[in-house]
Amino acid sequence: MPQSEIFAPLLDAYLEWMQHYQHAAAGTCELRAQYLTVFLRYLGPQATLQGLAKLSPESIEAFFLAYAQKVGKAARRSMQSTLRTFFRFCLHRGYVREPLDLAVPTLRAYKLASVPRGLTEAQARQVLQGIDRKTTVGRRDYAIVQLLHTYGVRGGQVRALRLEQIDWAQNRIFFAASKGGKDSCLPLTVEVGESLLNYLQNARPSSSNPQVFLTSRAPYHPLPRSSSLSVIIERRIRAASIEIPSKGAHAFRHGFATRMLAQGEPFKAIADVLGHRHLGTTFIYTKVDFNALKQVALEWPQEVTR
Repeated sequence: MPQSEIFAPLLDAYLEWMQHYQHAAAGTCELRAQYLTVFLRYLGPQATLQGLAKLSPESIEAFFLAYAQKVGKAARRSMQSTLRTFFRFCLHRGYVREPLDLAVPTLRAYKLASVPRGLTEAQARQVLQGIDRKTTVGRRDYAIVQLLHTYGVRGGQVRALRLEQIDWAQNRIFFAASKGGKDSCLPLTVEVGESLLNYLQNARPSSSNPQVFLTSRAPYHPLPRSSSLSVIIERRIRAASIEIPSKGAHAFRHGFATRMLAQGEPFKAIADVLGHRHLGTTFIYTKVDFNALKQVALEWPQEVTR
């Protein structure tokens, strides 16, 4: 067996343990195998039962910290989970004598550590203007982008939007709660209403599915995954020659929130429209408008003598 595969029996035993004792899904096992392979290759000749018995908490910590400096947040999190479950497996099997999962550091990521990066009003309009509404796909995508731009809803809420949630008589549109947030019932604007009607009357395939937005090719069905909508949005942003770090549906959500903030809307109103259950979730957008923060800053307190 080649040196690089010396750990194969150990890896196979871990994956079997994950399936039978942890009831992990196939996708989870595949991801764990990918990240554990990196660690076991790092161990080299020590990636054996005898080598594991000699591992120290310091060596595990050193590996993880070095790895974390070279990758992004998602990869750090995956490696962290993989190592912890692997060392729990090793303790369960008696390969190690102490809980080495505790040696894997926790690298905290704070919610307010980065400034939201969304589309400006001009950029959002540029995306909309670049969509050809003479085609069936164009009519669908225009309606989707119009919803994201106008209401700042999540992509999942657009995918889940049902025909009965559009109240044409009362000019209202309802978005069901997502990610532990709140339901939103908002005015149906003229622009949104026209784009939805254009899609429903001239582009939406005949279907018994209650969801508004369907695939453009047969067999017609609702957009199956969040990635399906993300691909649509990314394609439209790229077509408009706009370069921003995030090109998914959230780019419109961030842009919507910062526009409301710039217009002087109170945080409570922004939270209600976005469907945030807690104001703390909305505060992530306050960092982008320093002028607004200056206006609400308290004066330096005067010294009071008695």
